[in-house]
Amino acid sequence: MRRRPSRAAPAAVLAVVLLAVCVIVVLSLVQRLTGARELVVWDGVENRLRETAWTDMSVAWFGVAATLVGIVLLGLAVLPGRPVVVPLTADDGIAAGVTRRGLRTALRAAAQSVEGVHSARVTLRRKTVRVAVRTPRAHPAELTAAVRAAVDERIGRIGTRTSPRISLRLRHTGSMR
Repeated sequence: MRRRPSRAAPAAVLAVVLLAVCVIVVLSLVQRLTGARELVVWDGVENRLRETAWTDMSVAWFGVAATLVGIVLLGLAVLPGRPVVVPLTADDGIAAGVTRRGLRTALRAAAQSVEGVHSARVTLRRKTVRVAVRTPRAHPAELTAAVRAAVDERIGRIGTRTSPRISLRLRHTGSMR
């Protein structure tokens, strides 16, 4: 079961950029060998590089930029991303999980099933579930406890490995649409 996201997007972007650079170099070299007009005039690039001194600020800025890009790419490769699957309790020794999207949908349905709730939005954090509820009621004192109980009960039925803290925010909409 894949619990962390793949780093396909940064790898694909880097691959496309490197492929584009390689295609430009190959096309220019083939054009030079055949005597056709070159896509990139390498003599101009060579002259510009020969005129540039190591003490130039442009060299330092290019070095800083290349270092920062390298650090970002290394961080993307090493640091784990947001989990794709939330693990469930393994009572019988079988590893199981629920997708974050599925868990969010189930918790939103639980919050919206409470009478008096107009709409709900659920955000999953590392150890917290944030539920934002819109209600037409003016005094939703008992509604807070009912929504919290419904979401907590659904988390218990799903059986996530860790029990997240529920953060609830009610917003009065004024009227039922």
